[in-house]
Amino acid sequence: MIGTPLPVVFLHGIRVSGTMWRPQLREVGRHRPVSAPDMPGHGHRRGERFTMRSAVETVAEEIDALGGRALVAGLSMGGYIGIAAASRLGERVAGLVAMGCTAAHRPSLTVPYRLTSRLFNALPDGGAWLNRQIFAAAAGRTAAAAIGERGFATDAVSDVLDALLAFDPVEELARFTGPVWLVNGSRDHFRVDEQRFLEACVDGRLVIVPKVGHLLSFSTPHVVAQLINEAAEHVEDTARPQTA
Repeated sequence: MIGTPLPVVFLHGIRVSGTMWRPQLREVGRHRPVSAPDMPGHGHRRGERFTMRSAVETVAEEIDALGGRALVAGLSMGGYIGIAAASRLGERVAGLVAMGCTAAHRPSLTVPYRLTSRLFNALPDGGAWLNRQIFAAAAGRTAAAAIGERGFATDAVSDVLDALLAFDPVEELARFTGPVWLVNGSRDHFRVDEQRFLEACVDGRLVIVPKVGHLLSFSTPHVVAQLINEAAEHVEDTARPQTA
């Protein structure tokens, strides 16, 4: 590879933290600088108020610390934050891999998440044990231990949902002129608007990972790492001056 490898900033999902990306940080990190910051209200930043603006500022700070330009990759909440960052940070976002986030938010879509977060928050441990069991069933106990290493930010869920309801991902996606990979598990319920999202992209492509659901970074960690490496290499190749 010629030149400095393009860094990757990983953005985590709701109520978890940057530790959810440990397999991808290890694999992608063999080839390029990587980072997985905690978003406001999550992980080491529990107690902070989550807003989309503060989340995008977190992404901007992380990109600047890595040299000023990076590929951004996010899952679920992280995917929506990635879309906002791509729209608002200009050329600092060299490309976007947005996973499990092709559903335009409607109040009805948020109801199950609000009810679940109330259940978690009503439990003596804030739902920590139950969250660990959910992720262990989805990803195995080793992965679940890494995912829950910094706790589960069930108290941030309401603020996140409010921010997402006030956010138009399709409109913001249309403002980004760089390359976009929309990635969904074939069984993901967040696929409902994927064609609208794809049509909004100036330079977009849709990737479907077969036989997995919403948590594809947990279910197929190597596939996701490989896809992100390929996306970063594509951005590097298109930015490299062509020789005669």
